[in-house]
Amino acid sequence: MNQQELPVVVIGAGPVGLAAATHLQKRGLRPLVLESGAAVGAAMSEWGHIRTFTPWQYVVDPVAAELLVRTGWEHPAGEVPPTGAEIVSDYLRPLAAALGAAVVRTGSRVVAVTRQGVDKARSIGREERPFLVRVETRDGVEDLLARAVIDASGTWGHANPLGGSGLPANGEEAADDVLVGPLPDVLGRDRGRFAGRRTLVVGLGHSAANTLLNLAALAEEEPATEILWAIRSQNPDRLFGGGEADELAARGKLGTDLRSLVASGRIELVRGFATESLAVDGETASVTGTTDTGPRTIDGIHNVAAATGFRPDLTILSELRLDLDPGLEAPSKLAPLIDPQFHSCGTVPPHGHRDLAQPEPGFYIVGMKSYGRAPTFLITTGNEQVRSIAAALAGDLEAADAVELVLPETGVCSSDLALTDDGSGSCCGTAADAAPVAPSTFDEHHRPLPVGLVPQGFSTGGVERPLDLVPSSSGGCCS
Repeated sequence: MNQQELPVVVIGAGPVGLAAATHLQKRGLRPLVLESGAAVGAAMSEWGHIRTFTPWQYVVDPVAAELLVRTGWEHPAGEVPPTGAEIVSDYLRPLAAALGAAVVRTGSRVVAVTRQGVDKARSIGREERPFLVRVETRDGVEDLLARAVIDASGTWGHANPLGGSGLPANGEEAADDVLVGPLPDVLGRDRGRFAGRRTLVVGLGHSAANTLLNLAALAEEEPATEILWAIRSQNPDRLFGGGEADELAARGKLGTDLRSLVASGRIELVRGFATESLAVDGETASVTGTTDTGPRTIDGIHNVAAATGFRPDLTILSELRLDLDPGLEAPSKLAPLIDPQFHSCGTVPPHGHRDLAQPEPGFYIVGMKSYGRAPTFLITTGNEQVRSIAAALAGDLEAADAVELVLPETGVCSSDLALTDDGSGSCCGTAADAAPVAPSTFDEHHRPLPVGLVPQGFSTGGVERPLDLVPSSSGGCCS
């Protein structure tokens, strides 16, 4: 078979993977989406109780919307961002149905990607070989050929360990009975596990904030519920935010509420704590870490929520030639654009196929996985990534290079965190909600510079795009 007649394999049927399939199909290419779960959006369904901070207008890919409208689908309305479960039910399932069963295959776990007939060491004639994608299904192992591969498998299920040095804490791997994951359903499915018990939350991102505020709400009804919060930093102000001075009032309320809970003693904050070990004794655990004043042990813990972020699983790509940043494990050209030391969701510049290309021609990592260990990914960013890649694979380099990204002013990862008094509000907003400010400007490494030092704009892919966004402080579960 001519290599150009082979499908483009997309790994993962989340929002970005299905958007990729839609763009490929519109371009006249043949997509094949392989999803390891039993249904599309399987990873997102695991945190379905969490409300994202992105309103629907930034979730739904425009080309996907065109396809869906032809089926009678109506675009979800309103400014309240959807939950993970709502994205799956109201967008991903209808989109998968519109694409068809021949395009989207569930229960198909990709375990390896390589080139047919050659290993990674072989250079001569490598590009002339199709990709070989090895897939595990309930019927066994199958090898599929592809003209290109887009890895949109995400990072869910590959959480950073609890240990402060990047390794599992001593005893962590044997502590499953007390570890509850980064986003437990405290007020719903998992309520019985937390009510009247003592929980330690570790982390300084908005996944941690989500769990802390839900635990505090539970403690209002179950006063015996105890909450501890451990952070490696000495200063939690990055998560507390600007309070009433915040341009997004609900985001300010998030920080104000969390600060108030700590100040009142309802949440016990342990600063400068780098976890070293867990020791389980019956129903409780002791967690030991280093602090500036020496070792400290926190005893009597029933649950530990490690909200420490995620990292990409690169094992399935071990036979491909990759160029990844040694720190972030993101594509090397993309890494300086997303480095969380300098960027948040709202300050990442537009990027497309050239920033995501690998030494393995025809292979791309997109979506949350493209950000490696950086925690600031937005669904709308992934939609633009795959639009550019689909155009490049179709040979339309002019469209592929014309990357554009209009991001909302974002705040926190869950609008459940900062509800209005009547419980119906959202912590998030769109660009229109933000007060106008001067654009951010960046040096050649896309690090922020004070306004006025360089022209207000930057060049990406040959297209000049102004940065008209307010820098945000989004954390680990951006959507």
